[in-house]
Amino acid sequence: MTFSFDIQHTAGRARAGLLHTPRGVVETPVFMPVGTLATVKALDPDELRTMHAQIILANAYHLHLRPGDDLVRRLGGVHRFSAWDGPILTDSGGFQVFSLAALNAVTEDGVSFKSHIDGSARHFTPESVMQIETNLGADIVMQFDHVIPGQSEHSASLDASERSLRWLERCRVEFDRLHLDPNAPRQTLFPIVQGGIHADLRRAAATSIAGAGPWDGIAIGGLSVGEEKPAMYEMIEVCDDAIPRDRPRYLMGVGFPEDLVEGVARGVDLFDCVAPTRMGRNGAAFTADGRINMKNARFREDPGPLDAECGCTACRRYSRAYIRHLVATEEILGLRLLSLHNVHFLIALMRRAREAIRTGTFDTWSRDWLERYHSKTD
Repeated sequence: MTFSFDIQHTAGRARAGLLHTPRGVVETPVFMPVGTLATVKALDPDELRTMHAQIILANAYHLHLRPGDDLVRRLGGVHRFSAWDGPILTDSGGFQVFSLAALNAVTEDGVSFKSHIDGSARHFTPESVMQIETNLGADIVMQFDHVIPGQSEHSASLDASERSLRWLERCRVEFDRLHLDPNAPRQTLFPIVQGGIHADLRRAAATSIAGAGPWDGIAIGGLSVGEEKPAMYEMIEVCDDAIPRDRPRYLMGVGFPEDLVEGVARGVDLFDCVAPTRMGRNGAAFTADGRINMKNARFREDPGPLDAECGCTACRRYSRAYIRHLVATEEILGLRLLSLHNVHFLIALMRRAREAIRTGTFDTWSRDWLERYHSKTD
């Protein structure tokens, strides 16, 4: 089976579609839980299946460092290694290298950096990253790109965007070479639109990438890295008419509830973020009435669930008072339940968005949802 995308319903720019992959069909718009090290932190694959997760993300940078992409390949690839048989997308590590800015040096050839684990010298190039992602064997692999802070000036953003475009071509050449091998995994390569918060650069990058296609999907990267949210939404919009409408659009690293709804309204199909599990480990929960902090003493005697409208295990079985007790006493179960709930919340939110698009009620639904969510945030 090849990769393909069918748009079934639209509501303005919002779309409900089907992304076909060799390991199954993904209904979009969709949130992809992040399993950086081939595990969504604190959650078992069976729990992810129960909450109807369709596709997860793993990270080439982290898996290259530990346990090693060669080892993962020898053990049957990331699907078998992690006991997840659904689709997987691997991020190339561009963002992780960006986050280690004090430890890296960027040249036209690639990026030299020091491992955050042991300080050992490493060097990533577009070619080496394609080898790493081929070894891991994910279904969708991302190009190696040059990520810079979201509020970078025009000149720096231009330099990073143009370098990302040159690296994309090198990624494609190496990806194609590696996949001449009949034993190579069935994969597809997604390019990444960079350009900071500068509309002209974003539009130029999107136009260049579209012209170099066809691609099975196109990502918008380098957002949610320090810029204001209105700027992020604007950058999605300026790419809209430059990215082919018949291809899935992936907004990288964005996963707060309000950003998912705003992104869907602007034509985004795939999202990922560490936010739900990171927030859970810090005692916070997403609810339809805004984010709540379960460390807050006002939940000490609250008998209700985290969210009365949620069907996750945490909400069906436990009270806010109990979860608050677990968080206050630093019991691992509390952080695990909050992580489970937050991931479930985003997956269910995208399911409701799909249904609203299908029934022609998305505009009303999204407006009412955002108004309620913003009105009561803790």
